[in-house]
Amino acid sequence: MAKEGIHPEYPAATVGCACGNKFVTKSTRGDFSVDVCSNCHPFYTGTQKLMDAAGRVDRFRKRYAAKPGAAGAVAPEAAAKAEVEPASAEAAPSE
Repeated sequence: MAKEGIHPEYPAATVGCACGNKFVTKSTRGDFSVDVCSNCHPFYTGTQKLMDAAGRVDRFRKRYAAKPGAAGAVAPEAAAKAEVEPASAEAAPSE
């Protein structure tokens, strides 16, 4: 026993973008507008700037690495170790 008439209508719909681009697709909701489309989205247009988090960390470490003969400089290993160590006893709430 097959159910008939359970599918909604799927007519052609015009989609308008904020950049002025319009295209036709199919939709159950009818015509609508969008903020970004494939003509203006940075990923599709090739204007996207990729951020490399690992590269940024390496650049930070190089910039603030200890230089020989620098007074008061902290080695990167010591700085990383200081970040991992828990807060001192002075900062702990008193009982």
